[in-house]
Amino acid sequence: MNQSIRNIAIIAHVDHGKTTLVDKLLKDGGIYRANQHIEERAMDSMDLEKEKGITIKAKNTSVHWKDKIINIVDTPGHADFGGEVERALRMVDGVLLVVDAYDGPQAQTRFVLRKALAHGLKVVIVINKIDRDNAEPAKMYEKVLELLMELNATEEQFDAPVVYGSGRDGYMMYHLGEEKKDMTPLFQTILDHVPPPFAKPGEPFHMLVSNIDWSDYVGRIAIGKILGGQAAVGDAVFAIRHSDGKRVRAKISKVFEYSGLGTVETAAGVAGNIVGISGFEDIDIGDTIAASEEQHALPFTQIDPPTLEMQFCVNDGPLVGQEGKLVTTRQLRERLMRELKVNVSIQIEDSDKAGVFNVKARGAMQVAVLVETMRREGFELLVSRPTVIEKIVDGHRHEPYETVWIEVPDECVGTIMQNLANRKGKLTNMEKLAHSTMIEASITTRGLIGMEIDVVNATSGRGVLSHLFKEYGPYAGEVLTRITGTIIATEAGETTSYALVMVQERGKLFVGPGEQVYEGMIVGENPRNEDIACNAVRAKALTNFRSQGSGVATGLTPATKLSLERAIEYIASDEFVEVTPKSLRLRKRILKEVERRKVTRAAKG
Repeated sequence: MNQSIRNIAIIAHVDHGKTTLVDKLLKDGGIYRANQHIEERAMDSMDLEKEKGITIKAKNTSVHWKDKIINIVDTPGHADFGGEVERALRMVDGVLLVVDAYDGPQAQTRFVLRKALAHGLKVVIVINKIDRDNAEPAKMYEKVLELLMELNATEEQFDAPVVYGSGRDGYMMYHLGEEKKDMTPLFQTILDHVPPPFAKPGEPFHMLVSNIDWSDYVGRIAIGKILGGQAAVGDAVFAIRHSDGKRVRAKISKVFEYSGLGTVETAAGVAGNIVGISGFEDIDIGDTIAASEEQHALPFTQIDPPTLEMQFCVNDGPLVGQEGKLVTTRQLRERLMRELKVNVSIQIEDSDKAGVFNVKARGAMQVAVLVETMRREGFELLVSRPTVIEKIVDGHRHEPYETVWIEVPDECVGTIMQNLANRKGKLTNMEKLAHSTMIEASITTRGLIGMEIDVVNATSGRGVLSHLFKEYGPYAGEVLTRITGTIIATEAGETTSYALVMVQERGKLFVGPGEQVYEGMIVGENPRNEDIACNAVRAKALTNFRSQGSGVATGLTPATKLSLERAIEYIASDEFVEVTPKSLRLRKRILKEVERRKVTRAAKG
């Protein structure tokens, strides 16, 4: 046991304030200089995290308080990033459960808390944002206790200590109504209730690799909690591979400890501390690093299996290579294989077609994050609609089911219930909240694809949807998810206002004037469930006479631009999203209309 160290993870639902809370702990832990400018949500270091306002990668930091080191792992709250959560929980001995004093525990709170309880971790409850209008901290604490009972917490886990406060305003208190001072109550509760890390300083060095980092100077860095002995620069060690049990000799070249938002080099890492170690040519998450060849491999928790599969394909469109530099099969394959090294929750396989790769993941959000990262690196690629991964159980077809929670304004309940029924969802609970209604239902993962767009549209952006994998169950039959058709360009060229005004009479536009389109590209949505072809590049015939319709562009409605995640969920099985560093285009898999008709006829025949 190392009494001077505490290792904790922060878990919460999306947007309940955990990353802001970490910022405050860093500030009160003396990480920043008095005059230093502090960026908000400093732990969310990826550009995508800042833009989306969510945590994607589990990250480590540490604060010093009363001569103790508190290592903090900030975990994602979104179920799609469950692999990140699993790895983070392997390194810690306790969790801070952050709950919004107005919203209470929600879907992702339940998801991450269930994992933490299964690992036997100590829980500290933090009722955050008590300064919000209509906040009910006491009632939300009761709801957390109900959730702990529901998740079969042990008696010790159920008797978790609680603190109340506001991470944004920088105060915590043991009881409601106390003086609002600083973060001391939270720091003290962590030291009192989270045990020091279980480690054996007197035994040989032993560590499970829970995360991987990369440095241009030292290559791969293995991150984990030291369970035995110490790791010193220059020590000879053995990497025991999780995949095949092979034992590979290596030499520790550098040891990194976490300090604030960065890392510092140290001569040796001690038992119980979370450190980074370099010196390995090849090391993966789940591998064990040991002092001797005889030591055993440490057990690695199985990650939740992927439930969705998508195709990543080389871009074969007419505009390929105009905006991105990385467009070949080899470049795409190398990038996907590199992702496998640092992301344990996805699986990538070569398909039987050249330039097509099957990517299996937990959800559309997880894939969208990977694709968005790749486009920012200069890649061009095609992405297909997600399909669910089915299983055969006792000779019967089974598919994944999820529990979905939808919070909607009262006047929109009927529309959402109708949408759920269309998607074969079954209502399990309905609760009236202060200004909205919470709908809980069981639905197939297949039926859930694209539903978030429907909820946003039906509630004018006020609805909130979250979901959680439940189980595999019997196949639910045909599910109607998209009830609209598309408007497809028949000619290549630059769109004109003149042509688009006529196209928009047929439906909603996805492109504006002056954009490059090509045959087979989707330029709009047809309200009826059929595809129609249109010329979006037709120019106005010029004459010597001024026409009555010279101001035709004024009647043009602004184009609807789908985000990457929405586009992936929107497309049908015979369509692709074309992703480049500058553009997102929707297109048919088969671009030529004549060839599409042949395939349709063959399918019917």
